[in-house]
Amino acid sequence: MPSRVLVSACLLGAEVRHHGGAATVEHPILRRWRDECRIVGTCPEMAGGLPSPRPPSEIRGLRVVTSGGLDVTPEFEAGAATAVRIARELGIRVAVLKSRSPSCGTGRIYDGTFSGRFVDGDGVTAAALRREGVQVFDETQLEEADVALCRT
Repeated sequence: MPSRVLVSACLLGAEVRHHGGAATVEHPILRRWRDECRIVGTCPEMAGGLPSPRPPSEIRGLRVVTSGGLDVTPEFEAGAATAVRIARELGIRVAVLKSRSPSCGTGRIYDGTFSGRFVDGDGVTAAALRREGVQVFDETQLEEADVALCRT
């Protein structure tokens, strides 16, 4: 069986984002991965028990809060734990996650003020996967992810 890759479900067309929509990415690499049966789709927020649509959330300090101030850290942590479990069970070493998300963002995330500004950092799931040794990329880094996948 070829090496698998964990991909944010919203990038695959699933309407699971906070506003109830998708962030579908059409790219030859994703099409090839689909044809090769490599993709394992996941939405950590939904896996953690959050609905879609839902209020937007951002990381503020060590917590994840909604725009209305509700602490949803436990749901984000549960979703991250599910993603890590999937990666372990399937031997996944590469993930492509949705940029800027408080769960999936890799390298840059919203700053926690709901002002549209960014800070350096990872979302809850991206950080958990990195700690597990998974190489994490976002949807703008499909070529790099493909190279990493070929090395696994």
